Amino acid sequence: MKRIFAIAAFAAICLNLAAQTPKDVKFNYTEASDLTLVGKLMPGKTANPYHRVDTTLYKGFTATENFQVRMTSGMGCVFKTNATAISIITEYGQVSYPDNTNGFSARGYDLYVRQEGKWLWAASGVASSKSLSKPLTLISNMDGSEKECLLYFPLYSEEYSIKIGVDEGKTIEKIENPFRHRIAIWGSSYTHGSSTSRAGMAYPAQFSRATGLQMLSLGCSGRCLLQDYYCTVLCDVEADAFVFDSFSNPKADMIQDRLVPFIDRMIAAHPGVPMIFQQTIYREKRNFNQEENWKEQAKMDMAAKIFKEIKSTKEGKEKYKDVYFIIPDAVAESHEATVDGVHPDNYGYTLWEKSIEKQILKILKKYGIN
Repeated sequence: MKRIFAIAAFAAICLNLAAQTPKDVKFNYTEASDLTLVGKLMPGKTANPYHRVDTTLYKGFTATENFQVRMTSGMGCVFKTNATAISIITEYGQVSYPDNTNGFSARGYDLYVRQEGKWLWAASGVASSKSLSKPLTLISNMDGSEKECLLYFPLYSEEYSIKIGVDEGKTIEKIENPFRHRIAIWGSSYTHGSSTSRAGMAYPAQFSRATGLQMLSLGCSGRCLLQDYYCTVLCDVEADAFVFDSFSNPKADMIQDRLVPFIDRMIAAHPGVPMIFQQTIYREKRNFNQEENWKEQAKMDMAAKIFKEIKSTKEGKEKYKDVYFIIPDAVAESHEATVDGVHPDNYGYTLWEKSIEKQILKILKKYGIN
């Protein structure tokens, strides 16, 4: 019996060694856009497949916004491979170095592998600022069995080309999108993924992995102000539902002036489509700063007041029957799930996702979205 166990153990070791990636491995590369893109807001409508919005067609953006909508926040690709190693070569356009967001998240990649029906984190990485265009070996020494992979793209950078390499002799193949439906989400730095340590921790990405529903993110850090020109883009987006994190950036008076016209335009463009607006979250910087506390509460109060008013009459209930208002919560019991008093850390974003998951699923079920 001992001899059988010894032989089995030796065979397992040999198999593992055979699967290890050699130091001088050569990679064959495939363009990510030739695989299956996920989380893309306007598929087939951008000259660069990694842009979220075609800025040659949609005008009105500031220079900052123009860059932001070209970032790949919320986007990724899926594929299957029997590789023992995966490498990435990126041709970057404009690159961002935010102070409060990890480089893995802002400029790097985040890899998940599907295991027993769930997405399990596998690797993340980013090339150094001096070697951004050089190959990045994201993972090596895998066992060589076929795997379904989900690769998130950078949250705060623009890419012209993303090439995914597998070790020579191995395959990489396109698979069907594992996420159902198309749920567009427009929002602030929260939705963009600010202060995450890696791209897959943005709360829309967490929502998609948890539910299987595809979130299409148009998070734009600091620039979600209920602007007309963003509304023009969203009116042209083909989606089964819309979610908004639209009260985190504007002040109370801006919400008062812009919210109802924004909703009316969206209803006209997408009749019968559910539109779910999230209250802004509690920011920890309110704790002892009285001015910040007043400003934040004014925003919250204004948003809640308007939604109560527009649904207060029979006509309003009918006109805004597909418009919803939900309350997210990213506050830990310890009040320490924050990076800078404004943005949650990874755990805070997980709390946010969990707080809205049931609320959103309950609404979407009414429309056959599940």
